[in-house]
Amino acid sequence: MFVFVCAGCGAELTTPLSPVALPAHAHQTYGNGLQLPVLMEPGTFAVDPEPWGPPWRRWEEIDPDEAAARGIYAPVPGLSDGAPGAVVIAPGETRNTRLIPEKGGGYCCGLDGADGPNMACAACGLPVASRIDDCSLWQAVWLAPNAVRCLPAGDTDAAPLSWAELMAQGKGTPPFEPIATWGSRMGAGHWSNHWWSWSPQWEAAAGRALAHLLAASEGRPVSVPDGLTSDVFQRALDALIPAGPPTRRAVLAGPAQPAPETDADILLVPAHPQTGEVWAPADAADRADRAYRVPLPFGIWLWLTFPEPHLPVPASGRMPDGVLRDDPPAPRPDHLFRADRGAFQHTLVRLSAARSPWLREILENLTQHMHTHLF
Repeated sequence: MFVFVCAGCGAELTTPLSPVALPAHAHQTYGNGLQLPVLMEPGTFAVDPEPWGPPWRRWEEIDPDEAAARGIYAPVPGLSDGAPGAVVIAPGETRNTRLIPEKGGGYCCGLDGADGPNMACAACGLPVASRIDDCSLWQAVWLAPNAVRCLPAGDTDAAPLSWAELMAQGKGTPPFEPIATWGSRMGAGHWSNHWWSWSPQWEAAAGRALAHLLAASEGRPVSVPDGLTSDVFQRALDALIPAGPPTRRAVLAGPAQPAPETDADILLVPAHPQTGEVWAPADAADRADRAYRVPLPFGIWLWLTFPEPHLPVPASGRMPDGVLRDDPPAPRPDHLFRADRGAFQHTLVRLSAARSPWLREILENLTQHMHTHLF
């Protein structure tokens, strides 16, 4: 485990934390005026390897060669000139910090960090972090990489869970969840303050995966497995890829699954929640030139691969053997699935395939695709 301390005076700013992979929805903006929960699990931290936050430069101010050197292959609204390596934690994991009142501007319903770090070390006053709790943003604290230091705290040699151990835990991410509006005259627990929707986590993960699927398609139609996987991806794939040569086939693959078919062109595979490592089949070296691996967050991949069953009728009395739950299925959303536009754009412009004219055209027409409810 590790603890983060002030670079100015050495005061401890966090509880002991364990590293995990940066969530796919870390920078997601979801809807308008909605209340999202805390981004990070208690006791964890993640590092964003890319610059994020102010100051920002518009695309017109950036030389194409500079953008390519940073791994950006298509135009974006702007690029951050902030320091890379920001550390994100749950707000409850902070210690010995205070808010900076004059850094609270530019927000709607809470703090959004638009003015730079809005939290200071309580001991020496050095600005050390940005508290984010505005509407439509995931609640988090982002530690400024140039204002904190990471020190070991206890056992730092604990090995990440194996794929087998992750499968044994069986911690899937449900595709539907109640979404809350920001405040309500009826009170936070009132039914009118919530509605059932596709999970924001699923929408962000699908945006990232859809970018990879388009890159893997090479402009040819792509088919995905029937069921929930088709609900999430097939409509967008059919709309965005030109009709043409024979279809490329994407299949779910991963731990505790049979070896993927040798004729599969694309593999939908899990990313390790602690390390970010993308699962590879045992014969990956033989398949590397052909099968493109599309990463999905482990919890979402697990639900797609092993969907949790629901009873058709609520059970009563003592729970019988084999019954997993006794309530009816969660309500379905009233609209078709939409991938997250921001996650899609963020991922696609960082893939070298984005240089191709047909993918550039998709990026240029994202607003139109939003109007058709693909995003």
